[in-house]
Amino acid sequence: MTCPAGEFPPVESAPAAATATATSVAELDRPYSEQRWSLMLPHRERLIHIARRRLPSKADAEDCVHEAFIRAAGFRDLDASRVGQFLTTTVLRLCVDDHRARQRAERAVVRGYLQPWEPAPDDAVCDRAEARWLLARAGTLRGRERQVIMARAAGMSTREAAADLEISLKAAEGAFTRGRARLISFSRN
Repeated sequence: MTCPAGEFPPVESAPAAATATATSVAELDRPYSEQRWSLMLPHRERLIHIARRRLPSKADAEDCVHEAFIRAAGFRDLDASRVGQFLTTTVLRLCVDDHRARQRAERAVVRGYLQPWEPAPDDAVCDRAEARWLLARAGTLRGRERQVIMARAAGMSTREAAADLEISLKAAEGAFTRGRARLISFSRN
């Protein structure tokens, strides 16, 4: 502002300046005030750049920055000297939240495709017929192999079958392996 020669702008008195400063501090402390928004706007481009490096699209980055602005504007104890740090931290945390939400959504989609599969009725009938056929073939196996395979078919573990047949675990495992190999060769022929 230029003043004509010999004229000086009026000087505010000390109480008036203190009142104006107190008003601006009070206005700054009030959530969603214009002063708060004016403090945050200079950080917008820098924050978009930070968010853009971490999010898949520019629209997502802008949404993240605007969410940070809303949170900062409504934050009760916002320190005017640390607005930049507050906004940066908020944007980074919102980016992490967005990443986690995307990961959860991807896992949910994968889980949706890997739900327990219920066989069709014709598949269940075929499986039961195949099981009966294999059980009949298991009856043709040699002594120990047949005993271990039948114990396993009854729901016993190899260890339990060994204890029941009073043989070593190693012998039961060998008999089970040989019996299973013979049953597989029967099914392939």
